[in-house]
Amino acid sequence: MLWRLYKIMFVSGFTIAVLFSGWFFLTPSGNEYRYMLADSLITTQHREWAKYIIGEKALRERVAHYVNQFEQMGEERDTHTIPTDSEQGGTVDSEPDKLTTIEEVDGEGYHGFLLTVRDPKKVRLVVPNKRGRGEKVSSMVKRTGAIAGVNAGGFSDPNWRGNGFKPIGLVISNGKILYNGLGSKKSVQIVGIDKQGKMLAGKYSVDELMAMGIAEAVSFSPRIIVNGKGLIPNRSQGWGIAPRTVMGQREDGAILFLMIDGRQPGYSIGATLYDAQEILLEHGAVIAANLDGGSSTVLVDENGDIVNKPSSSSGERYLPTGFLVFEDPDAIEVPNIWEGLKPSEIDAGKW
Repeated sequence: MLWRLYKIMFVSGFTIAVLFSGWFFLTPSGNEYRYMLADSLITTQHREWAKYIIGEKALRERVAHYVNQFEQMGEERDTHTIPTDSEQGGTVDSEPDKLTTIEEVDGEGYHGFLLTVRDPKKVRLVVPNKRGRGEKVSSMVKRTGAIAGVNAGGFSDPNWRGNGFKPIGLVISNGKILYNGLGSKKSVQIVGIDKQGKMLAGKYSVDELMAMGIAEAVSFSPRIIVNGKGLIPNRSQGWGIAPRTVMGQREDGAILFLMIDGRQPGYSIGATLYDAQEILLEHGAVIAANLDGGSSTVLVDENGDIVNKPSSSSGERYLPTGFLVFEDPDAIEVPNIWEGLKPSEIDAGKW
């Protein structure tokens, strides 16, 4: 009797496995799910696992495709405008005097938060105040007395155990270049704000950024909204499901920071960049760009408390940059902790 039960279970399991494999590898819907799963793995420390789902050749082609696509998404020149100082100051969530508001956002398989900053000139890019490793955003907020803070640019992260001290590309705060890791590159994708409070995102050279009056910026991509239109056509091309941090701006000048939690079944799996794009379009964004997500995604309130649930097993990562909100950003001193250091001299894995 027991042998017959084992036999039935084996045959049933084998049949289900064959049917699933046929759907997973041979049907359009299965292929779409398979590539989305591979894309999700590509954004993690287990990127090499994706080759077991789509093959090593397809993995290389997929990564190259996204790199090329992200470059193209940064080419179109942004023409959006925001109100002048005398025109700014519209209401946000019926609280005209409140500089920031946080609301929860939900969708299929994800949960997150949207931080709205009414005055874009109140945002300042902050970096760690000690050499050798990055700093947690919660520490940055407490140390500087900020009203809120989110993670910003990417960094060299060997084996996903990086010390958070070696940024990728450019770091600009208060109009000053604090770090330049471009090497021979003449242009780079950036996300930031100019001195008038207008958000800038896309591919620019250093000279172009200086001429445009850049104030705060980090290097990251892709830009997903430009001139009021979304650049990602559908969810299957949204670079997989993962925790996300995305920055946008409304036409009234308000800055939007979207944080989506992920990699936590039962709470939030994560979102695609297409999901993030659609959320921000619904909230009036006319420009938006991706920031460092994954285990770096974090939102901190004025008390220095973490609002979201970071996916990192350690809770919050050490990072090189954070976008923080201040009542008086001009009073904040941001030291250049990379002064005199060449990128080649920084060991990203040494703690």
